[in-house]
Amino acid sequence: MVRYTVLRLLIFFGVLAALWLLGLREPEQQILLLVLAAAISMLISFFVLKRFRDDYSRQINERIQARAQAKQERRAAASDEQAEDAEDEGSQGNQGPVEYR
Repeated sequence: MVRYTVLRLLIFFGVLAALWLLGLREPEQQILLLVLAAAISMLISFFVLKRFRDDYSRQINERIQARAQAKQERRAAASDEQAEDAEDEGSQGNQGPVEYR
């Protein structure tokens, strides 16, 4: 994610510098300069950084899958413990009353 963000910023500042060098230098053109730089860098990033976006999406998906699997394993372990507890309680209840002398 950090690499993708840094590359996006580099593209933005590169486009900003290119537009500035092309003549968008006047104070009244600063907003236009920023808007154009943002739009052009977004378009460039969409195509150029696709591989990085796909890698990051895959990493997020793997984390989500791992968390879901761990959650299912915890639930299965908890239900096993509950079944064992119920079985233990059931076997103790069948012994009948305990007599003390």
